[in-house]
Amino acid sequence: MEKVVIGRTDRADFPALGLSDIDVKIDTGAYTSSIHCNHIREEDNILRCTFLDPKHPEYNGKEMQFESYDITAVKSSNGEIQYRYVVQSNIRLFGKVYKISLTLSSREDMRFPVLIGRKFLTKKFIVDTELTDVSHAQQTL
Repeated sequence: MEKVVIGRTDRADFPALGLSDIDVKIDTGAYTSSIHCNHIREEDNILRCTFLDPKHPEYNGKEMQFESYDITAVKSSNGEIQYRYVVQSNIRLFGKVYKISLTLSSREDMRFPVLIGRKFLTKKFIVDTELTDVSHAQQTL
């Protein structure tokens, strides 16, 4: 598969989550990808959460449910290990839908609600840090 050039930031859709035109940061320093969510809780072997937060323009307040999920250890940028839920979803970039594993985390203090890590980028993309919104620009032509 030929690799696609992606910039340091972009906008992506997450069709299975009902989210579109979401700001994403491409982070080759992060292994996993993560998405901002609230009200994360596990009840009767079902994971429930709400993506984004009321301040975000794409926030819909809809509670999502996942019957299939996992827990993984993630080392934060300050070296601290956190345990996070992981869900399988999909992401649309450059008009193509890819499978993606997303850890659920509180990113409310971060500029980008989604961080895309190396695990997703590997074998699909080459990152050019001088570029931004390459996929989004192609979709709006």
